[in-house]
Amino acid sequence: MPRAVLPFLALSALAATVTVTGAGAEELRLSHQFAPGDLRHKVAQMVADDVAAADVDLTIKIFPSASLFKATEQYLPLTRGQLDMTVLPLSYAGGQHPEYNLTLMPGLIKSHDHAARMNASPFMGEIETILNDDDVMTLVHGYLAGGFASTGACITKPEDVKGLTVRAAGKGFEEMLQAAGASISSMPSSETYNAMQQNVLQALNTSSSSFVSYRLQEQSKCYTPAGEIALWFMYQPLLINKTTFDGLEPAQQEALKTAAAKAEAYYLEEAKKEDDASKKVFEDAGVQIAAMTQADFDAWKALAQESSYAHFVKDVPDGQKLLDMALSVE
Repeated sequence: MPRAVLPFLALSALAATVTVTGAGAEELRLSHQFAPGDLRHKVAQMVADDVAAADVDLTIKIFPSASLFKATEQYLPLTRGQLDMTVLPLSYAGGQHPEYNLTLMPGLIKSHDHAARMNASPFMGEIETILNDDDVMTLVHGYLAGGFASTGACITKPEDVKGLTVRAAGKGFEEMLQAAGASISSMPSSETYNAMQQNVLQALNTSSSSFVSYRLQEQSKCYTPAGEIALWFMYQPLLINKTTFDGLEPAQQEALKTAAAKAEAYYLEEAKKEDDASKKVFEDAGVQIAAMTQADFDAWKALAQESSYAHFVKDVPDGQKLLDMALSVE
């Protein structure tokens, strides 16, 4: 056997998922990049707790803080059955399916309630079809809002990022920021604290939840939180391998679906609170707070339409159809 194959087989053995834990009992492994205090971890824990309470011989073991797979390496193991479940910013998998980049597109989502309507829309049905083709299905839908933070001057309008190195998370935002004159440094949000500390980054976009759970107030001089006007919304669902789900007993499937429905409602309500909560954390840390005006938003949106939206339509098969479906959600 070629020596290079051995590490892969070892990883596959380590990451093999559904585990028999007792007479008829099964354990699913759920991996994500977030800290235990983060909302996305709490959503995963809620599902795990409710499934355990259902007493259907099914447990979910959670591996937070990228302790099982690296932050950007959750999706492929999930599709291959090496991982059972994950909470994932779906645009992280935009390299596998460029359609996913539409789940983090500047100005596409206008509010948390609008995001909830997007989750129930035919557009999200198209995304689910792509997931299903990869042997993945959604248990819990969820969008989080976010904003800008910087190590220098405040960022509210496009000209504010000119000449800065910025982290933006998704291709759509990266293209928009490049059009505004920024340089891009791509990394998961879990790596942004050190990057800001070492001046690799001068600014970034991420979710309100990540700003707090990764303590970015400690490295920021100005914060532009999501408020009544928010440019940044990112889809971050709880996913499960479809073959794994289909192989469960009916009572176990029902327990998962019931727990997921409860967690989805919680996710939406808590996501609405995260924006104000993050603002208070930054204020308490002495960070300057900025606000985006409608004129600022309109300037960003116009720039996005010329860059991010145009590239998406050009580069993605049926891109215009998908974009129109998303834009049609009121």
